Amino acid sequence: MAAVTSLGLGKTMEKKLHSVGIHSAEELTEIGSKQAVFRLKEKYPGTCVVILYHLEAAIRGVEMKQLEAVCKADLRDYFKQL
Repeated sequence: MAAVTSLGLGKTMEKKLHSVGIHSAEELTEIGSKQAVFRLKEKYPGTCVVILYHLEAAIRGVEMKQLEAVCKADLRDYFKQL
């Protein structure tokens, strides 16, 4: 199993993901960015939509600025419902 940091996420995010039960890059990819941010928001209420963008970009293997506008709009709509 690859470390979460192998997706380009930092050590702080890795620790936060570990604290909500996500211990590898494969687990993050399997549950997806939305479920991951749902868990993070429960434990860390200050979690913002940008974290969701970063997680999605990491899963896709792209930089955040490369996410399509449609994708960002979908993620933003989801985040507003949390």
